[in-house]
Amino acid sequence: MKNVVIALFALASVFLLTASKPDKNYYNELYRPQFHFTPEENWHNDPNGLVYYDGEYHLFYQYNPKGKEWGYMHWGHAISTDLIHWEHLPIALYPDENSEDKEYCTAFSGSAIVDHNNLLEKQQGDVKTLIAFYTSQHCGQRIAFSTDRGRTWEKYEGNPIIPYDETDDARDPKVIWHEPSQKYVMVLYRKTTEEDRSKGVSFYTSENLVDWEYKSHIFGFYECPDLIPMQVSNRPEETKWVLFDGDGSYLIGNFDGEEFSPETAKMKSDFGKNYYATQTWSNIPEEDGRVIQIAWMRGGNFPEMPFNGQMTFPTELELTKFNFGYKITRKPISEIELLHGKHYSWENEKLIPGINQNIVKRVSGDCLHIVGEFDLRTCNNFGFYIRHSKKSTGTELLYDVKRGTLSLLGTSAPLQPIDNKITLEILIDRASVEVYANGGQVAVSNNFTPDKGAEGLVLFSSGGEVIVEKLDIYRVESAWR
Repeated sequence: MKNVVIALFALASVFLLTASKPDKNYYNELYRPQFHFTPEENWHNDPNGLVYYDGEYHLFYQYNPKGKEWGYMHWGHAISTDLIHWEHLPIALYPDENSEDKEYCTAFSGSAIVDHNNLLEKQQGDVKTLIAFYTSQHCGQRIAFSTDRGRTWEKYEGNPIIPYDETDDARDPKVIWHEPSQKYVMVLYRKTTEEDRSKGVSFYTSENLVDWEYKSHIFGFYECPDLIPMQVSNRPEETKWVLFDGDGSYLIGNFDGEEFSPETAKMKSDFGKNYYATQTWSNIPEEDGRVIQIAWMRGGNFPEMPFNGQMTFPTELELTKFNFGYKITRKPISEIELLHGKHYSWENEKLIPGINQNIVKRVSGDCLHIVGEFDLRTCNNFGFYIRHSKKSTGTELLYDVKRGTLSLLGTSAPLQPIDNKITLEILIDRASVEVYANGGQVAVSNNFTPDKGAEGLVLFSSGGEVIVEKLDIYRVESAWR
């Protein structure tokens, strides 16, 4: 009997040791992002239903559980307490009408809120109801709700809340509370006629979250709208409204609860080729006060990976009044520091032309966070070769002084120096590069597929010298281990 007990104890010890030791291969594939969100497997795209409640950030997303191609849309679901470390939860929303079709009645994009006043009358105990608004493709705008902090979801018995109209192509409802009018507002992509030129965003209002009344329409928008009020950072007494399009471009203006009045032309928030379907989190606590946005990096290439698609790294948005007008800046959320590993730093270093003068040659890694300030002095251009090796130059990030452009992976953005200086913040993950220049006034987000084993970094200049006033580079650890 004693031998049996010893054997069982040994077996239990082995089991516990194995269970507590994470799989070194989990989330460690060649092109698996280490600090950007990806599902474990299969296709995903638009972020949906971004809401904060009871200490948790909820991230829903367009998800195909059947494979790595688009279609059969469900809402995947993950939660986080810090927007860095994500816990996968079961699929939240399934297609309606028991649909097995690739599109019909599948769960397209939408948003989520906390039903603080129990308007839907579903609350159980002290836990507030979470409500998801989504497009059931070709089946109207619909509601689902959760009474257990988002762990399980039920479809609303009165669906659809806005019936399907085959002429208007309506989808992607974003619902917010408008304090001045004491009503909920829904912004919905749709067409007002069968002609494509009528594409835009329609505004609806409701007092009970179920009955919605059409109010107005603004032309020139396509898919995944977002509407948020933003306090002007250097004018704290002033608030503007910002209306986002599917590609992240935006208008700044006023919103009276029924109609949006633009005060600016449309502006780009990202000049990359892989930035799409932006959304901001709702219900962020007042003591935090940030506007936090995430987007899908569409068009990425992940060869031989079990998944297809990744999100951008979450960014904090600020609205500032510059001498040229109002503009939104974007910068990575400060929680990136939770993943900081080995640190390299330089100050007041002279950078002269020639690759042999590479001052960052001791830096290596496939995941890096780079923050630098550069005095252009007499150079014609400067930049980085990212994921460099003896066999491969790597990916070039170039600032051209004469043209005033920042270029990366086939895309360029206008960027003017400030007092002859450029600041850059760069996030490098295994399948993406994101650059935020001059305090986030210009951003470029692109996917890439670097060579296996290429983990070097080169900082170069040509045509003259650059002064590296300050440069900090951190290796970024995996969020999954």
